[in-house]
Amino acid sequence: MKSMIQAELELPLYGLSEAALYLRLPIKTLEYWAFGRGVVKPLIRAASKDPRTLSFMNLLECHMLAAMRSIYDLHLSRIRRAIANLSRNGLRHPLIEKALYTNRIDLLLNELDGVINISRPRRFGQYEIPEIVKVHLERIEYDKRTFRFYPFVRERSPDEPKYIVINPAVGFGKPVVAGTGVSTAVIAARFNARESIPDLAREYGLEEKQVEEAIRWETRAIAA
Repeated sequence: MKSMIQAELELPLYGLSEAALYLRLPIKTLEYWAFGRGVVKPLIRAASKDPRTLSFMNLLECHMLAAMRSIYDLHLSRIRRAIANLSRNGLRHPLIEKALYTNRIDLLLNELDGVINISRPRRFGQYEIPEIVKVHLERIEYDKRTFRFYPFVRERSPDEPKYIVINPAVGFGKPVVAGTGVSTAVIAARFNARESIPDLAREYGLEEKQVEEAIRWETRAIAA
């Protein structure tokens, strides 16, 4: 991914509770990653410390941290060391700006001169890499202008459809139906006002399954 990050991607847009909802994470976990605790330093550079607010890029970083912790169960100390090593090269968001691999113990970076273990002192060597943090990386797209983030609505699965997108260039960075500027919150509000799914689909030029997913997303938000 490109290292040139547009200013809009760095704006403080998301409060902790909102970001935790989008990422399906406990708010205390997100707070710890973004702002640290006591003498423990944060894992990412939050967009704003007062008030405590995250940028879109912070959202993506925490999305990848969730993959490393919940799916691969990597120790935070090794993730922290890997981030520190990459940050020395001038990367502000190393978890997003570099494609990282894992052997389920450390974080690895695949360079031309070999595979580098960035969770430990710099070493080169051959590692068997069973899989990339693929499921989560596939929820992030980049098209030379901006990033798009497709949050998980139902479960963290490769089969999860990409019907909902968060893009700081569309809808002020709030969730919309992918490929449109239609707010999921607006669809859900109208559905709750007893408008039918077929009528909403016709009005907005959507498929019924897109409307259903928008409602599902917002219903989950209310439940949380």
